[in-house]
Amino acid sequence: MSMMMELLSHIFDRRYRPLAKNKTESDSSIIVLADNLIGTAGESSGLTLATQILDRFETLEDEDKLSFFNHLSSNMDINPVDVEGALADYKEQPSKKTYLRYMESVEPRRQELIRRLNQVAGATGKLVNMRADLLRLKGKSDALAALDLDFRHLFVSWFNRGFLVLRPINWETPAHILEKIIAYEAVHAIDSWDDLRRRMQPEDRCCFAFFHLSMPDEPLIFVEVALTHGIANSVQSVLSEDREEILISEADTAVFYSISNCQRGLNSISFGNSLIKQVVTDLSSRFSNLKNFVTLSPIPSLMTWAQQQSIDTTSEPFNDMKSLAAHYLLNEKGQSGKPLDPVARFHLGNGAKIHAIHNDADLSDKGIRQSGGAMVNYLYELKNVSENHEKFAATGYISAIQDIHKLCENLSPLLREKNNV
Repeated sequence: MSMMMELLSHIFDRRYRPLAKNKTESDSSIIVLADNLIGTAGESSGLTLATQILDRFETLEDEDKLSFFNHLSSNMDINPVDVEGALADYKEQPSKKTYLRYMESVEPRRQELIRRLNQVAGATGKLVNMRADLLRLKGKSDALAALDLDFRHLFVSWFNRGFLVLRPINWETPAHILEKIIAYEAVHAIDSWDDLRRRMQPEDRCCFAFFHLSMPDEPLIFVEVALTHGIANSVQSVLSEDREEILISEADTAVFYSISNCQRGLNSISFGNSLIKQVVTDLSSRFSNLKNFVTLSPIPSLMTWAQQQSIDTTSEPFNDMKSLAAHYLLNEKGQSGKPLDPVARFHLGNGAKIHAIHNDADLSDKGIRQSGGAMVNYLYELKNVSENHEKFAATGYISAIQDIHKLCENLSPLLREKNNV
């Protein structure tokens, strides 16, 4: 797979190598270059302009980046008058011609600009970084939020499952990729190369990442997996330095204990669902003895919610973290009717079931601060995943074993009494 990516990279480099920079163009501002790119019809000159824009953007200070974004949002937006006229023509006489005019009128010119920028080698990664800057700088601006929707619209197509490659990550993976795994780990920090080795080298530990063909050296999302006998109930047992490695033939469970998104510029472009399903399929085909596929997941918003409810988790009767977590996961919903907790929304939306909640499962400073040390197993039962997903999407239904409902009952009356409901 690496050889294929390298070959594709060389092909793209030869095909899209830009012409030498014209001195007048290289001295122009990035806004002028953008206007020139959207107005040019020549392929060669367009590639040169695109290269200059992408290179120039990386050198800008935040103030100038914001000016560039404001220019795209204001001066390359749709024209409502043109949209209304094109729609009226199509309603009066539907035809290929009137439909095409309507399509052209509702697409802002900045979408075409982004497409043209993406024609040069290495552009996709630079555009992802550009969107990361936009997300960081846009604040509450509606105009910049609309620009972000254009980026997102294009990225959803460019980063669909057909363009993604699943690659195993192990101790033989090139060092520059492993360094990025260390840097991007967002759930359980990797403290050292020895720590990374313990997660990558043993036979009962796996890691998988999605890569894009245009970004072969940048993981988009990765998952760390522990192959265990029985369902793990604490991350300490999974990551312990002195744990006893088991034979693959003895493992009956795959525990997904860390899932990390790597690219800020791909926020809201979901890969996790495809990643988990692909990894489950891969592991199932390789190890027929695996019967259970579960997560060992944090509950990152639990303590924030408890504090907002003035719940003292350090004293009776609210020190039962399992019951508190069960109530929070099952009953506390946002305006959408879905769970407040983002990790719960993700796994339940993928069709998983709440299988177990554990006290003292993450005793790190982060684990105590976010969820009082509690963690949850979400179970992926392949025969029920589709049905659970459909119910959750349609009605917000949460699949959970009966023990979780019983835990919730222990605490809910106390919460109702405390809040006078």
